[in-house]
Amino acid sequence: MNILAIESSCDDTSAAVLAPTGVLSNVIASQSIHIKFGGVVPELASRAHQTTISQTVAQALDESKLTLDAIDLVAVTQGPGLMGSLLVGLCFAKGLALANHIPLVGVNHMDAHIYANFIDESPSFPFICLTVSGGHTQLVHVKAPFEHEILGSTRDDAAGEAFDKIGKILGLSYPAGPVMDKLSKEGDAKFHKFPQALLKEGLDFSFSGLKTSALYYTQAKEDAWVQEHLNDICASVSEAITEVLIKKLKRAVQQTGVETIAIAGGVSANSMLRAKAKKMADTMSLNLHIPKLSYCTDNAAMIAITGKMKAELGEYADMNMKPFASL
Repeated sequence: MNILAIESSCDDTSAAVLAPTGVLSNVIASQSIHIKFGGVVPELASRAHQTTISQTVAQALDESKLTLDAIDLVAVTQGPGLMGSLLVGLCFAKGLALANHIPLVGVNHMDAHIYANFIDESPSFPFICLTVSGGHTQLVHVKAPFEHEILGSTRDDAAGEAFDKIGKILGLSYPAGPVMDKLSKEGDAKFHKFPQALLKEGLDFSFSGLKTSALYYTQAKEDAWVQEHLNDICASVSEAITEVLIKKLKRAVQQTGVETIAIAGGVSANSMLRAKAKKMADTMSLNLHIPKLSYCTDNAAMIAITGKMKAELGEYADMNMKPFASL
């Protein structure tokens, strides 16, 4: 199948074309309007999607060298995400499918992060996937295609949310996660020991205490001192977050006995997390899968591969499909 996929769950408008030979295009239009607000403004996000979605889809088709006549399936994000943003993508996909008589499939955004690992590789079932993004932090036992058990999730802030909020405290621009990752490479991860919540308890996560600790820590210092030691603070925060993620992942592996692990979501692009995951996999003789960087953050290629897998199972949608913000 040649698959056209659309992703619009948050503040990135993306369209991709997946063919039997692989990903032919994966276009992402990011929204810079949210930077001055330090976070995503839902109303502005949905309006920006309306402005860019037509051009984004057209560019994806153009780069793939295919026309709509060659498309066999339209895959679109159904949720979770911002309701206004989801509606724009879903309505556009429905119109496209209806006008061109193309089958339609709805995709769970979190499923798509997991199955982004299948774009270039073929992980063996069962496996544990650590899914870490701005909105979610989950340990998922993937027993078979779309047969999932959530072993643990965050009780408050997600890992990506913690990075962004602490970055805002440090005066970094939004989104702060990639900036903190870059700065942490030049810093000392042992500079300050930030709290690692629930480290010895189960498989759930909690990052709100870390955020509060970082706030009090920096408020007690002069601004000039914070800027002087910015790299070290970023490295110490990254150490606290990634250490919890890896130790919980290790515990999930020990409890389930799987031999394969995967990491997905925007935070899976974090260099410290990737290095620790590789070290853990080597030490425990595990198979490790991490998507390449362009498939870690929100993108339509991951929607396409997941749509392909759903279509192969006969899980098509119809024009009554609705978006669900908390799918």
